[in-house]
Amino acid sequence: MTSAQLAAALPAENPITSQLRHYLKELHLPTVREVYDEAARMAEREHLSFEQYLVHVLERECDVRRTNRIARLLRDSGLSLEKTFAAIDRDRLPLSQNAQVTSLLAGSFLTRTENVLVFGRSGSGKTHLVSAIAHELIHTHEKRIRFTTCSLLVQELRVAKRDLKLSRYLKRMSRYDGLVIDEVGYIQQNRDKMEVLFTLLADRYERGSVMLTSNLPFSKWDQILKDPTTTAAAVDRLVHDSVIIELNLESYRLEASRKPLKQSAAVAPDAERTQKSSKHN
Repeated sequence: MTSAQLAAALPAENPITSQLRHYLKELHLPTVREVYDEAARMAEREHLSFEQYLVHVLERECDVRRTNRIARLLRDSGLSLEKTFAAIDRDRLPLSQNAQVTSLLAGSFLTRTENVLVFGRSGSGKTHLVSAIAHELIHTHEKRIRFTTCSLLVQELRVAKRDLKLSRYLKRMSRYDGLVIDEVGYIQQNRDKMEVLFTLLADRYERGSVMLTSNLPFSKWDQILKDPTTTAAAVDRLVHDSVIIELNLESYRLEASRKPLKQSAAVAPDAERTQKSSKHN
């Protein structure tokens, strides 16, 4: 049978169905177009009202759109998919810091353009903590977040300045509700390089939130920005309307490396008792 004969043998589409598919396509409602027929059969079986049926199909459309929006935000964020709260033991945090984190998850600090500054020694979990907060802000509040390391950010800023596109770059970064700058101070840069970082911080001042991590307290930031005046100005902008979290915790990696030793120490007495018991028997 030819394709023409096969098409002729198939029942013609209901004119109402054809119209409905046309309008749903024109209105850009792909999920409704996909589920409306099955949902209509379900509504008949369960004796749903027209309004209940309409709510059901529109809810499916909104759910899919929200899922797709979150997926786009995550792709654009640059966040590690593994650094979420599912992989954090919040019991390690003191009660006061846990309360700070809970407050940040509400997302209102972004509306107030407040900054979040996380300090602590290497391995204390700074990067993981701000990344997990950023993940929640995207999933729960659909906020636009951008994660970058300080060294990569400075490199991009310098390229933009060299190509006379710095204002365009700053405008693009201003679209993000929150900018996460990781590892400020880990790599020492010269004065010319760090000036562009100050330009970015000044541009976001009271216009967008900055979430940064650093292993250096503010008292040592002159090592980063290389100029006392610039350092004072940068710190003043960051501290104004900010939440400061100090992670005075032991390194995750060091703590994890000690667990096998503790387990071995706990097993050794049991093994010794077992050996003595078998000798007596």
